[in-house]
Amino acid sequence: MQWEVVRQPDPFKLPQGMTVSLFPTQLPTALLLCLPGLALLLAACSAVPEKADTSRRPIVQRREVLAIARAYSQHRWKAAKPNIKHGKDSQGIQVDTPDADYRPADGTRPGWWMAGAWNVGVPYQWGGFDSLEAFDSKIRRGFAAGDIYTPAKRAGLDAAVSREATGIDCSGLISRCWRLHRSYSTRELPTLCDKLGGYEDLRPGDILNTHNAHVLLFAGWANPARTRVSVYEAGCHPTWKVFRRQIRLEYLKQKNYLPYRYRNIRD
Repeated sequence: MQWEVVRQPDPFKLPQGMTVSLFPTQLPTALLLCLPGLALLLAACSAVPEKADTSRRPIVQRREVLAIARAYSQHRWKAAKPNIKHGKDSQGIQVDTPDADYRPADGTRPGWWMAGAWNVGVPYQWGGFDSLEAFDSKIRRGFAAGDIYTPAKRAGLDAAVSREATGIDCSGLISRCWRLHRSYSTRELPTLCDKLGGYEDLRPGDILNTHNAHVLLFAGWANPARTRVSVYEAGCHPTWKVFRRQIRLEYLKQKNYLPYRYRNIRD
């Protein structure tokens, strides 16, 4: 079987009547050398590999990173009853908002925010990546305010993200703080970073990451002995929201949190 090449007014036009075989092994070497456009066309017929993320990423300042995290942790918002949801969304995805009346069956990590009152801190949402402006808009439109983590969510990954909830998760917070164009998971964030030589090298704006589990934004050392760290996170403990807390460094080491520095962060 042969392809008849359609003649076009371009620099790679073939001589009149020339045809090209579908099989690359029958194509003369000289023809390939002088017809790069045709070679690209033939390559396009083969299987396309997974598209690499080659997007340009912004330069961010350390103080800017911490300011964004602080804004998420101190954000004030008022919820209403329509923002409460416990059940399936229109796509069949289970949604459980961390409202004050929510009590998990296993008795762990109850909800916190209250309808009809001012709340502080953006709620945790599995797969969430909302800006503060988008979050406020969605709250006014009756989206579910947050969506807690469960083992089923972890198993479903992106397929378990509800488009009818609003908030932010741990890696979404880091991605926002670094002004990335999308949310990078805890599996992806290390690819944007250099691994630090040791925990003592941590500086504000760096991260402590566990693969496919959780990530913390390092805000500083919490004591002169450097045995405790201060971090921002969108987490489930002690509550489902963005907040700042202190953690023992030894605990983080035991849980295999590794220190990384975003390549585009500056002092």
